[in-house]
Amino acid sequence: MAKIRPFRALRPIEEHANEISCVPYDVVYESEVREFIQDNPLSFLHVTRAEAEFPEDSEPGVDEVFAKAKENLEQFIKKEYLVRDDEPSIYVYRLSHEEHTQTGVVAVCSIDDYEADIIKKHEKTRPDKVEDRTRHMLALDAQTGLIFLAFRNTDTIRDLIARTAATKPLYNFHCDDGIQQTVWRDPDTERWVEAFDDVPALYIADGHHRAESSALTRNNKRDNNPDHTGDEDYNYVLTGMYPAEDLKILAYNRVVQDLNGLSKEEFFEKVQESFVITSYGMKVPEHHNEVCVYIDGEWTTLRFAVDFLIEPDPIERLDVSILQDYLLSPILGIGDARTDKRIGFVGGARGTDELERVVDAGQAQLAFSLYPTTMDDLFAVSDMGEIMPPKSTWFEPKLKDGLLVFEI
Repeated sequence: MAKIRPFRALRPIEEHANEISCVPYDVVYESEVREFIQDNPLSFLHVTRAEAEFPEDSEPGVDEVFAKAKENLEQFIKKEYLVRDDEPSIYVYRLSHEEHTQTGVVAVCSIDDYEADIIKKHEKTRPDKVEDRTRHMLALDAQTGLIFLAFRNTDTIRDLIARTAATKPLYNFHCDDGIQQTVWRDPDTERWVEAFDDVPALYIADGHHRAESSALTRNNKRDNNPDHTGDEDYNYVLTGMYPAEDLKILAYNRVVQDLNGLSKEEFFEKVQESFVITSYGMKVPEHHNEVCVYIDGEWTTLRFAVDFLIEPDPIERLDVSILQDYLLSPILGIGDARTDKRIGFVGGARGTDELERVVDAGQAQLAFSLYPTTMDDLFAVSDMGEIMPPKSTWFEPKLKDGLLVFEI
């Protein structure tokens, strides 16, 4: 069963919530961060990406950057742009955009559950990114963004969400990207804790590096606390938990720098050993087992044409696995997409226009537009205790950083 706990959020005052809350720290380029903080002095990116406050030609040390992040957080509190709730609460967080709405529950979860695989993973983490966020948490004594979890909904939780969402919200505003952000607070927390006792597992949708960093932060604080009991705040991690039925996964697309020494004609000749060219001009696959390739200003749709002797397992049948196993590795020589510098990843929210831009600008020679992974795929792989290929899922819309902060 999943163990959740209420917490006292450090959060923006209502009149500045829109200005303060910001995109997750890891979905924007440094050049974009510089523009954001220049245009908006209240952006929480001053805390999550403090390196952008230093001159572009400078090389500040890690300790200097995180000391600046700590200073900025303290200034937000001192100037009362951020306030602490007076009692532990559970929060309901809704994101709405056009025809899509997702409504979830914000609470803290046990890091013991993460280590016991009650909070299930589907991606490997990069040590450098984990170290970065671990040092950030230790410097700030706070978790500044949510780990995005999915779960199989229950009637009880569905009813609790609906009842809370019928009350007056703490926040209700539109972001520049058009997404409506609505947050409610419920101090009557016992019923929420009991409801999640009936949830057998939670699944990381987005935030594997934050989760691993929270575990390492806990280890550091535990090892330096001779009076450790296990009930301290640092034993928990800040999460936004969303019913799978509400979630939308976009493709995580690929760009590749070169054709591995092949001509365009040789490349497509090799591709047709495992794929069939079905059409030209389509930018986004319409079906599982399809991939669209952009090269020399033209889109080509490929249909996977290998007949398996036995039904492939949940990992082998993923479109990202098919692309990796039958094209990227054998044809383009990209054996490990996690470490090969010739491949790049473009989140589906940026669209095929971004793929075309990267290729047309000469930053890559070709791009691949993929069919999205499904929630059933994610659950199946996670339940097996297995790991998906890197960058298999892109969830949209993203949960804001700085809207609900957990001090540890």
